[in-house]
Amino acid sequence: MVGRTLVLASMLSMLPATAVAKTDTLTVVTLNLWNDQHGWPERLNVIVAELRRIRPDVVCLQEVLQNPSLRNQAETLGDSLGCHVQFASVDGPERPKRYGNAILTPHPVKVGESRNLAPANDYRAAAHVRFEWRGRTVDAYSTHLHHTPEGGSIRATQIRHLLAYIDSTRGGGPVVLAGDFNCELGSPELDLVTTRYADVFQALHPHASRAEAVTYNSRFGPDPGVIDHIFVDREGSKRLRPLASNILFRTVGPDSVWASDRHRIDRRVSRWHHTPPYGNHHPHSRRLAARSPARTPAPRPGRRSRGGTRAGAESDQGQLLLAFHGSS
Repeated sequence: MVGRTLVLASMLSMLPATAVAKTDTLTVVTLNLWNDQHGWPERLNVIVAELRRIRPDVVCLQEVLQNPSLRNQAETLGDSLGCHVQFASVDGPERPKRYGNAILTPHPVKVGESRNLAPANDYRAAAHVRFEWRGRTVDAYSTHLHHTPEGGSIRATQIRHLLAYIDSTRGGGPVVLAGDFNCELGSPELDLVTTRYADVFQALHPHASRAEAVTYNSRFGPDPGVIDHIFVDREGSKRLRPLASNILFRTVGPDSVWASDRHRIDRRVSRWHHTPPYGNHHPHSRRLAARSPARTPAPRPGRRSRGGTRAGAESDQGQLLLAFHGSS
């Protein structure tokens, strides 16, 4: 599990990076949790410690698992960080085993929902949260697309459905779209996204080498490519502007524990003057468990994923941290 962390700035005021107000920094993380593989309790400690250090405003998660012997991993993280939790799964809430995506935020949530993506037999979903941030609202979406290298047409169908979902649910503020897309920039299916949304890492590092851009931890299998992304609007007066980016989790944690099979990318523009509400539950915090209409079982960890690993090991990405400057 490696994640990406990005810091982005709102383009509304069109201020240079040096003039960005510290109070208008939005931090976003996307992280493939790698479900419960390779010592989840130990990895959890590494992840929580890093997220507490970063204090993100939004955490987009993929490969979130719960079963009779494992509490929902997003809820466990949410409790540790004092966040709202929005879980999205094609498995209904009555099922003992659920697998999907999630969004965490310490800020007041105005909308929390999810949508199953077509085709239904691929068992993919998207989570959506609209939250209040510095007197405005931000819409965040987290997803995880089809995994096989030859499945570009399936991913294209999922992306079209996802973009239509965003169009029908976003508010009047900026959008952040993040997750494990299982395809690289320049692929036909991801071109559907990049015509409208900018990849933050690429915008900040247009000449980065593959080694600098990839978020997969090579210790856990073949390199699937740069498949973890965070996107923001290309156009619009309230779009967010990327200001900085770095890859985290490149080194092993305490007691030789890797956080995931992926690295996390850290992107930031500025820090807040005040202390965000991490570590204490926000006064407006409430659990937002998504009830998705489809009741088809999610793919089981025995399913094979790209690179020949089990689906549970598919999570090879890093975490991205973005800082955004937002103006009223």
